[in-house]
Amino acid sequence: MFSIDHVHPMIVHFPIALIYIGFLCELIYLLFRKETLFSEAGFWLLCVGAITAAAAYASGALLTKELYGAAGAVQSSHETFAEITTISALVGAAFKIYLKTEKKEDGNLKWIALAIYLFTVVTVSITGYYGGVLVYDYLIK
Repeated sequence: MFSIDHVHPMIVHFPIALIYIGFLCELIYLLFRKETLFSEAGFWLLCVGAITAAAAYASGALLTKELYGAAGAVQSSHETFAEITTISALVGAAFKIYLKTEKKEDGNLKWIALAIYLFTVVTVSITGYYGGVLVYDYLIK
């Protein structure tokens, strides 16, 4: 039977995949510059990844039960990094939108955007690690 507790595990994989693949597309474009499709894909994957990160964060914060003890400490770390990831993804997407609208995508600011994107990849990885600890070590579903 479907439970509201299942919403968070159902959607968390989207921002992870979107952010990873979007970063890879952006990196390929910046290193090889042969196909602008990679830049466009990286942009849209970051934007959708940011939206789905916000949805995943909200579903975790609002629809999952609070844990205590050692599992509660892991849950707290997971939630903290999820919040950082969401903010970073939203800031990165907003910055890329600014660069795109102001036609500054190929200026030096692109490296700041890439750094924000990389930071988001790192934080989503840490968030996923703590989520995995909750699932596999503490059997939280």
